[in-house]
Amino acid sequence: MGQRSRKRGRREKAAPREKPAPTMPASTPRAAAAQAPASATVVVTATEATPQKSRSEARNQAARAALVPLAPGERPWAVTLSAILAAAFGGYNLVMFLLGTKLSLDGKKPGTAGVLLFALVMFTCAVGMWRLRYWAVLGFQALLAFTLLILARSLILVSNLEGLAICVGGLSAGGFLFYKLVRALSRIQLPVRERR
Repeated sequence: MGQRSRKRGRREKAAPREKPAPTMPASTPRAAAAQAPASATVVVTATEATPQKSRSEARNQAARAALVPLAPGERPWAVTLSAILAAAFGGYNLVMFLLGTKLSLDGKKPGTAGVLLFALVMFTCAVGMWRLRYWAVLGFQALLAFTLLILARSLILVSNLEGLAICVGGLSAGGFLFYKLVRALSRIQLPVRERR
């Protein structure tokens, strides 16, 4: 009886199957040509050889073509407003410092050198933007972006409605001005240095 159960348990071993050679998916026409047999020919069409422009790239190119450099004497309103704001901020800080008012930023009081340096940077940006200098607009944009980041951080920590209104108003106005400065900056020609 033990023999029979052993015989029933025995099964014939199936013949080992041959494993097919692994193939990699052909992602490019060149890879397909490399995997194809020598007798096969691969045809690469012109559309596969040259990449097509995406819709966003076509929109960007159309926007660049629509930009017109500033005419002599023309000044975008965003640059004019930014120059006035920079002069106002620099002047306010300088006057408050000269009157002896203790200015504070995030609970910390800046020193004399910090107040004077900020006023100098603001006046420099104001004069440069009034004269439509590329570097001045770009520098003011960097300062504006830094200010927007501080306002966004303050928005997380705000504890009353007045602070919320200041943060939301500052972010809205500053973000709109930043957006308008981008377009104005694209119309200001980058100065070309003459080679000596």
